Amino acid sequence: MGLFSRPKTTGTIADACRDLKGAATRGRLGDSIARLVLAHSPADIQQMKRNFETKVQDLTPEYRDRLTRKITEHLLGTYQRIRLDDQQGKFKTMHQPVTEEQKKYWDMVAGQCREDEGGDAPVIRFLKYLLAGYCMLILDEPGHPVGTPFPGGDEVEFTDGIYYCPVREKAGDVDAALCPFCPAHQTPQIGYLRPATRPTKRTKQEFIDNCYRYHNFNG
Repeated sequence: MGLFSRPKTTGTIADACRDLKGAATRGRLGDSIARLVLAHSPADIQQMKRNFETKVQDLTPEYRDRLTRKITEHLLGTYQRIRLDDQQGKFKTMHQPVTEEQKKYWDMVAGQCREDEGGDAPVIRFLKYLLAGYCMLILDEPGHPVGTPFPGGDEVEFTDGIYYCPVREKAGDVDAALCPFCPAHQTPQIGYLRPATRPTKRTKQEFIDNCYRYHNFNG
């Protein structure tokens, strides 16, 4: 794929993260992400799917199936969207600046992909972060797609032009959480600003024990 190739080592991932952090505009960043993502084959997306299925195998069957379907749809859909945006030359029209806060995303990614685990584990993990980064930093969409279910019954929602996530403000205990870089708003409680469209009772322990274990794209 031109000057880019599928990263083979954690060292090249670190180099790629430095290059991504240096992109000044969304167009440059989108183009760089696309080059890296499209250097992967659909087989890598399938490996991501298998990894995720292994990760959530101890969840209840109904919730596991819903979550797996949504994440698989997200991974495949984002991969194809990047391909289409690249083919249509979309990045040439995107001149919005990348903020300094957004650039910190790639520091987090480099840290999460530097461990030598053997095999393709860091490479596949990097691909996950590339896809999530494309959604958040290029498209202004949540790292977890609309409809993603969370423990307790809430979902990521899109209402009146605003994305809402039930765990947006609960990412402090997890370094790898996408939340600090996500454009979604915290889903409001009943009677506060506006009600969640499908409010349910949740506990902090559910979020700590379940949400971050299964939703931080760290597989």
